[in-house]
Amino acid sequence: MNWLCIALVWALSQAACAQTYELLVRGAHVIDPANARNGKMDVAVSQGKIVKVASHINETASQVIDAAGLYLSPGFIDPHTHVFVGTQAGQFANGVNSVSPDDFTFRSGVTTVVDAGTSGWRSFPVFKKQVIDQSKTRILAFLNISGGGMTGAAHEQDLQDMNVDSAVALMRQYPDVIAGVKIGHYNAKEWTPFDNALNAARQAGKPLFVECHLPEYTLEEQLAKMRPGDMITHTFENIKERMPIVGENGQVRPFVLEARKRGILFDLGHGGAGFWFDQAVPAVKQGFYPNSFGTDLHRFSMNSAMKDMANVMSKFMAMGLSLEQVVQIATWNAAKAIGHPELGNLKEGNPADIVLFRLREGDFGFMDSAGSSINGNRKLEVELTVRQGKVVWDLNGLAAKKKGF
Repeated sequence: MNWLCIALVWALSQAACAQTYELLVRGAHVIDPANARNGKMDVAVSQGKIVKVASHINETASQVIDAAGLYLSPGFIDPHTHVFVGTQAGQFANGVNSVSPDDFTFRSGVTTVVDAGTSGWRSFPVFKKQVIDQSKTRILAFLNISGGGMTGAAHEQDLQDMNVDSAVALMRQYPDVIAGVKIGHYNAKEWTPFDNALNAARQAGKPLFVECHLPEYTLEEQLAKMRPGDMITHTFENIKERMPIVGENGQVRPFVLEARKRGILFDLGHGGAGFWFDQAVPAVKQGFYPNSFGTDLHRFSMNSAMKDMANVMSKFMAMGLSLEQVVQIATWNAAKAIGHPELGNLKEGNPADIVLFRLREGDFGFMDSAGSSINGNRKLEVELTVRQGKVVWDLNGLAAKKKGF
């Protein structure tokens, strides 16, 4: 009798100690470049964190998703967006030209965005209260050196509003939310805005984000002032106001290659007018592709050639990059660039931001900002997105309770 009691107690204790996860994704092909994972694995999640990644996880879970035939990666990171949405007509800062992030991020596998200078040191508190604190998407920000942010061309020319001390103080107040300093949309010849932004970034220990809408500064001059880890966007733009990265001889310009070698990071910055195949195709063929896939998400770009992050990634596969390369660019590369190494990878203990996607095969067309198109035979389609352990997008009901009718 005593042996039966002992055995029963032992069995109950073993059952009590058995690991039960909140979410278990089984059988997906995991691509996690930061941790050199590339193969069929299971992923377990509890309390919003990655708990275990292994070839097979035997423990039980409250919710199990059969992901056979799908790819799984860290949630995508978009380092160039405009999401300071509000009621101001014709504006990006607190305006209708920005978009509400949750409406567009999760369906394309994006779990983290960085707002690219839509707010400045003076308007950031409103942005944080009104959008950042209300959204499920993780929102970070590049702080515009112009205090009011993107409130119109005239305002962004005001040198008196480009206060270094105020910008630095705000970055020190919100070090985990503000990823760096942005300079852009300045039309005069003075270097004061650029120098102020660079000074603020240096004092705060953050990167500078250069948006390139600076017609009086040459591309070479801007790159020469930038430091390793600073980012320049609209990499494949081809407009008359700015020298493109590919010269008339079809080669990436030597000073651009030298800048990359020094550690300058080139963000895509697709946008509505910032991406041209006549720049991207020859550059990619020469091994020059963006460090990150900033989509420049706003109300115009999402309805033109850009579409969304999944479309951008598919576009670069059509130009010759592998699936593993585009996943690395959209995850780990971006996480390092914005100073958040806890993101963009599936290391145990990190936030459980996950995307499940299907790689469709067929005949697909991809557009650029000039109205040109190319064809590709592979296209990413996001099936399910998890943000901090919670399913926030489920295209075909993979996580739903199955009903038989």
